[in-house]
Amino acid sequence: QVQLVESGGGLVQAGGSLRLSCAASGSIFSINARGWYRQAPGKQRELVAILATGGSTNYADSVKGRFTISRDNAKNMVYLQMNSLKPEDTAVYYCNLFTGGRTYWGQGTQVTVTS
Repeated sequence: QVQLVESGGGLVQAGGSLRLSCAASGSIFSINARGWYRQAPGKQRELVAILATGGSTNYADSVKGRFTISRDNAKNMVYLQMNSLKPEDTAVYYCNLFTGGRTYWGQGTQVTVTS
């Protein structure tokens, strides 16, 4: 079993920055992918960024150049640095882990960007 716990969400003005963190614990295989998704009110959950064990990354077009995903494998942590935030970035952000053929989700952390 794997547990994911996000932190770092909050309220920020447009143009500001936030850093989300996600701690993973439990049975995590060395080969895995870590990611961040978000879900705004009335919308479907969407991919924000994903980072594979080998280091390859993939970002949503809407966040390219503003968000950066990184990981600390020794600590089983993944981070999302969010800069130049926009009101449309407002959503619940979920941490995601794919390992051992299964997908796990955190409980989510709210990010609210005011104009």
